[in-house]
Amino acid sequence: MGKTKTVQKKVQPYEIGELDQYLFGQGTHYEIYKKLGAHKVKVRGKEGVYFAVWAPNARRVAVVGDFNEWDFEANYMERHDPVGIYTCFVPGVKEGELYKYCIETEKGKRIFKADPFANYAELRPGTASRITDISHLDWTDSEWMTAREKWDCRVNPMSIYEVHLGSWMRHPGREDEGFYTYREFAKEIVKYVKEMGYTHVELMGMAEHPFDGSWGYQVTGYYAPTARYGTPEDFAYMINYLHRNKIGVILDWVPAHFPKDAHGLADFDGTPVFEYADPKKGEHPDWGTKIFDYAKPEVQNFLIANALFWIEHYHVDGLRVDAVASMLYLDYGKQDGQWVANKYGGNQNLEAIAFFRHLNSVVLGRNHGAMMIAEESTAWPKVTGAPEDDGLGFSLKWNMGWMHDFTEYMKLDPLFRKNAHYQMCFSMEYAYAENYILVLSHDEVVHLKCSMINKMPGVGFDKFANLKAGYAFMIGHPGKKLLFMGQEFAQLREWSEERELDWYLLAEEPHRQLQNFYRDLLHLYKKNKALYELDNDPDGFEWINKDDTFRSIFSFVRHSKDKKKNLLFVCNFTPVERPDYRVGVPRRKQYKLILNSDDARFGGSGEERPLIYKAVKQECDGRNYSFAYPLPGYGVAVFEF
Repeated sequence: MGKTKTVQKKVQPYEIGELDQYLFGQGTHYEIYKKLGAHKVKVRGKEGVYFAVWAPNARRVAVVGDFNEWDFEANYMERHDPVGIYTCFVPGVKEGELYKYCIETEKGKRIFKADPFANYAELRPGTASRITDISHLDWTDSEWMTAREKWDCRVNPMSIYEVHLGSWMRHPGREDEGFYTYREFAKEIVKYVKEMGYTHVELMGMAEHPFDGSWGYQVTGYYAPTARYGTPEDFAYMINYLHRNKIGVILDWVPAHFPKDAHGLADFDGTPVFEYADPKKGEHPDWGTKIFDYAKPEVQNFLIANALFWIEHYHVDGLRVDAVASMLYLDYGKQDGQWVANKYGGNQNLEAIAFFRHLNSVVLGRNHGAMMIAEESTAWPKVTGAPEDDGLGFSLKWNMGWMHDFTEYMKLDPLFRKNAHYQMCFSMEYAYAENYILVLSHDEVVHLKCSMINKMPGVGFDKFANLKAGYAFMIGHPGKKLLFMGQEFAQLREWSEERELDWYLLAEEPHRQLQNFYRDLLHLYKKNKALYELDNDPDGFEWINKDDTFRSIFSFVRHSKDKKKNLLFVCNFTPVERPDYRVGVPRRKQYKLILNSDDARFGGSGEERPLIYKAVKQECDGRNYSFAYPLPGYGVAVFEF
């Protein structure tokens, strides 16, 4: 009896094959976005669009849109098991046409959903997906991308400008919101960032989202740059333009939760598909959102492929992962009875931990020089530790402890700062536990927390002098830097996504002087290796005096790796002038004054003082050598030696 040959159907490059389904079901189809979604193809000589959607518990699925007059009976899709992907080819579909999936649930109800893998969406308040082709984006940033492969965030300078694109700057007098397009924003932000001295721009909420007031943190289109500012091609142009000007781009990314909007991911096929089925695991009571089910390989795949999509397809340099703590703790934001313990009886989400290790290993393993940054607000150990050493594998972590101590100290009347002196020192006790970014983000200047300038005590000059001292301390402290837009020139009002920054304030001298000071700090930072190359090494930092509680003065040294060019910082946090201030120094050298907050261009007195100070053999601060310097109230002095 002869053997029967099994003839396998040849799978076209655009089609979902058995291997695609297997890898997706394992959570390892890292380019699944090239198969799921809507892709322009040619089938038997006819141009059209191949649609593919994952809806495992649907009874039937059809694609509806402009091309079939939204008729749910016109284009039913074929089901592929075992994972439950539906596909169909519709000839004649054109670029820009709107579409949704009409899903018939197990209970016979029809629901209409936007495409989870859509690359473009209708501008809100519309909720449909839009046909687009992003396979031929025009990139001319090869020099940047090649250099990025050898770049290491731990030993290079990073001063990040956190920006909300829609409210950074707007066109005045327009009937619409007056948003800058991606292309317009690119040109304006590059000029500003280069002048100021930032190395990176971090963009809030770029993935499609229905509600402006969520700032982009409640996402419905994970694979679509928001249509508020232009097309996917415009978005790529922006990144390309920033790279051509040697500016890195970080995006905020939200794998923690998603909104319940009817057209979004929630109950996608009439059942919990992307979220945990148990509401005690699958919902954030405080936020009114759904929590991704990290136990499902397909959901892990959706998110990991999405991270790769932004970094590989759109050349983004890093993702700042939002709300990491809410993913790690099963009881985050929940009361007793609202959460379910893990199998060991603890509150750690073991599935989210495994997800992070998988995510970071793949993203960073495939993209040397890219960054995964954790916004993690607790003392969870080894957030930036290697997965093989029980770490989560992130590149960097926001230092929320430093931020809290710093802002609480800075808000105090100088008279009471002596009682909270060690709040400013405490961060050095754990500075090397993780790879940190010091952050003063949008979260610190909203919801009645005041802008940075209005956190400062006093009035007029005192407020600005306080903030200058604080910013100098931040630049001198180990860790990368992040500042939210507007705080560099002392925006007075709290930030709102509904209006542009108060740029008119720069017509007033104090605001312009603070901007000058922060700009000079950033250029000082980029120019001096002592301020960044040993951020994660105790050899890079040395206290001179952290115990001067009565005078509220801090002095410390930042060392370069080769010890050839070191910087001494002296920061006075009271308005009391110290004309006889003496500081101990490590060596009998000459100390050159390279930054003086009392300079007239920064709003100081402008009093002339020597640039060179010679250390003499006179004990001070437990050191054999020292020199004297007239330290003004709220004065900051930086010396090079």
